[in-house]
Amino acid sequence: VSSLNQEQFSALTDVLFRFLTEPKEVERFLTQLSEFAAMNKISLGPLKNIVKSLLLVPNGALKRNLSSEQVRADFIALGLSEEKASYFAEQWKLNSPTLTSLAVGQTLMINQLIDMEWKFGGNGSQHEWDLKLVVKKGNQTEPVYVELTLPQFYSFLHEMERVKTSLECFS
Repeated sequence: VSSLNQEQFSALTDVLFRFLTEPKEVERFLTQLSEFAAMNKISLGPLKNIVKSLLLVPNGALKRNLSSEQVRADFIALGLSEEKASYFAEQWKLNSPTLTSLAVGQTLMINQLIDMEWKFGGNGSQHEWDLKLVVKKGNQTEPVYVELTLPQFYSFLHEMERVKTSLECFS
């Protein structure tokens, strides 16, 4: 990030916030990243790593409800120039209300789990769990299929056990 000049950083920040406020526009986002890489003679691989790192900031700021001043201070503490940190913080200030409402909308779109089936499968050294979740969406039920590796399955199982324990506390 520090290797980008102010103009490049501003342009990349604009692309990031456009994607964050319109998350369904993945193809456009990837095209804009490719164009940015070509225009600035940057390899796409390292650019994607920069983008992944930069995307962590708004995500964390949303979770912790940080102000634009706190975002700016965090960037400065991480070694970003005052000018770049201020630009990102200003974009955060402009876009955080939209990002907050998008996050709330996603949080409220929880579907009721009706049934769950799983089976263990695999070939050779590849073992996986196939999950079939039946969820209630409005008045209809819908199957959702998920493939998990063994560690992912145990993590999922652990979370389900935590949910069960929490629910038992309320009944």
